[in-house]
Amino acid sequence: MNELLAVRCLRTLPVVTLGGDAVAHVKDTVLDATAGRVTGFTLTGRTLLSGPLPRDLPWPAVHSLGRHAVMVRDGRALCDVPLSVARRDALHGRLLSAQVLTDEGDAVGTVLDVLVEGGTSGRIVAFRLAAHRESVPGSRHRRHRVYVPWDEAVSVSVSGRSLVIPTQATTYVTDDLSDFVARVGAFHARRTGALP
Repeated sequence: MNELLAVRCLRTLPVVTLGGDAVAHVKDTVLDATAGRVTGFTLTGRTLLSGPLPRDLPWPAVHSLGRHAVMVRDGRALCDVPLSVARRDALHGRLLSAQVLTDEGDAVGTVLDVLVEGGTSGRIVAFRLAAHRESVPGSRHRRHRVYVPWDEAVSVSVSGRSLVIPTQATTYVTDDLSDFVARVGAFHARRTGALP
């Protein structure tokens, strides 16, 4: 698995060509939570004080996503789009602060961040939540920061403001990222028959 990156940390990353030229900065990450992928980025100018660009960066044009930059082959990777379309796509893909519910209607918490796989994948791996105490067994805190795997997600509402997960997904909830990765790995191994 490639390095996991938090979507909040992708904001303001430079978009850099393989030749070393900075052509833009990331403004927002556009996600398709149903497909579990990054679909692209909305952009600002090269300086941090620049406004939004009437261009975006679709995921197929990304050479690689890393902790310090989004790499593209050259400046032609940026696509001209009407700003209204870029804003609509950014809002459609915004999951941060969305309410999380189980498929039985119980409130779990809210989305703090989305973890995606870097490199050439762009795959959504998990959601980081501010979970309600009663939804996290053994927690003494009113709000508890935990991780829940993406592939447990059932649906995202049309407005993008709520995320529905199966009730059994709460068994994979943990506040330790390495424990979370181990639990999800064991779940996938059992599901594919690699473990009894």
